[in-house]
Amino acid sequence: TVFNANQCELPPSLTEKIKANLKRKEHDPIASAQALADGMPSPPAIQHGKNRAAYRPSDDTVTMPDLGSFERPEEYHSVLFHELVHSTGHGSRLDRAGVTETITFGSATYSREELVAELGAAYLCAVAGIVETTLENSAAYCQNWIARLKGDSKLIVQASASAQKAADYIQGRNGT
Repeated sequence: TVFNANQCELPPSLTEKIKANLKRKEHDPIASAQALADGMPSPPAIQHGKNRAAYRPSDDTVTMPDLGSFERPEEYHSVLFHELVHSTGHGSRLDRAGVTETITFGSATYSREELVAELGAAYLCAVAGIVETTLENSAAYCQNWIARLKGDSKLIVQASASAQKAADYIQGRNGT
């Protein structure tokens, strides 16, 4: 059972810790990472101030929590890159099956698309010079999806190729 902290009687010391963790962080965007995101050709709409990060192909929109919702600005940019990589699968861009067709959470197609998005985000973090602070989380996330796809010997090669195409697209290296 899960309860909201407001529904519980907590010791004052714990209450203060919770309040401190809920405070928004004051971050500046990382210029190199923001330039990559801002320079994407034909980008999706990006809406900030949302509860979670997501890409919605139906209206070609990325939703993101505000920068101050993240512990570090590198985490924000890594998540933004992940969602932007998903958006490259839209029919108007690279037309990737994991984005253009209806898929079920946890399915092989869904798992492949998550792997593509996270690999692509890692590539873009490297280009932006922030990979050192995001690599551990990316590796753990990728490992989770790879484990779901055991037995597919071509998976990592195909996902890597799709991720590179997505990263190239975001960097404007797609001939546009």
